[in-house]
This record gives sequence, structure tokens and C-alpha cells, in this order.
Amino acid sequence: MQATKARVLGSGAGEFAWLGGIGARFMIDGGDASQRFSLVEHPLPPRALAAPLHRHAREDEYSFVLEGSLGALLGDEVVIGKPGDLVFKPRHQWHTFWNAGDTPARILEIISPAGFENFFRDIGKFKGVQVVPEESLRELSRKYGIEFDAASIPRLIERFGVRFPVEPPA
Repeated sequence: MQATKARVLGSGAGEFAWLGGIGARFMIDGGDASQRFSLVEHPLPPRALAAPLHRHAREDEYSFVLEGSLGALLGDEVVIGKPGDLVFKPRHQWHTFWNAGDTPARILEIISPAGFENFFRDIGKFKGVQVVPEESLRELSRKYGIEFDAASIPRLIERFGVRFPVEPPA
């Protein structure tokens, strides 16, 4: 096993991608942690829906709220996370999340095991999920073991008062 060098990733440093409802700042890739986990920071504009309802086949996600207010639908349960709270989104469970406030929010997303962070990179190449060709999105979904319910978007917008897609912040 190759040792990874210690490093400091400064505030605002690192690779960044816009996904359509949220951003992704890549902080620790799977290769840095022997594929055990990855760490991504997600900034969310006010009232932004991150994604339609979806579920992962391979990984669990842990969202640690740094600032703002994080709403999440986990199965049938709605939760609101505040700074310092951790929201656990286990694999195989339908879920989504959004900025539940009128100010920007930021979360640290721990993905375990690693690998799914590359889905964010792939979506980011298109500058947002809303412009990904349908066949490309199906291919990426198969590659990364994720299933989407795109029909959930209008219901989520109405139920939670959110927007999707959202223009990237200036």
C-alpha cells in the first residue's frame, strides 16, 4: 500500500464542480484514503434542492452541517439539520436533501466507501445535471450504482419550497 502524504487543504482550495443544485469541492479523494471514504464539501444556495429523490447501491453518505440549515427526506422521515448536526443517509434508502433556509448552507459529505465522488466530477463536466443528455445520465447512473426518481422534482419543489436547478453562485 502506498502511503499518502499529509497535507493541508486551505479554505476555498481544491477542485470544484457545479452539479445543478449544489456545488462540490473535492477535499479527500478515495485514493487518498485507500478507497475507505471520500470527503466533499457541498455549498448549497438558499432554498436549493440538491437532487431528485435517489438511492445508492454501494455507499453510505454522512452529511455534517457546517453552516445554514439542511433539510433531508430520508425514506418517509423529514429532518432539519443545523450546524454541528450529522445526517446519515444509508445505502438503499430513498433520500434527498436541500438548503432549508434563506441563507447559503455548507455541508461536509463523507462518502463510504469512496468512489461516488467521481459521479460529481462527471456531472460537473456538463456544468450541471440539467444539461446532461438523458443517455449519458443513464450510463453514469449504471456506472455509479445510483437510481433517480426525476418525477419527484415537482413534488419536492412544491412540498419544501425549493428550487431546482439553481444557477451557480457568482
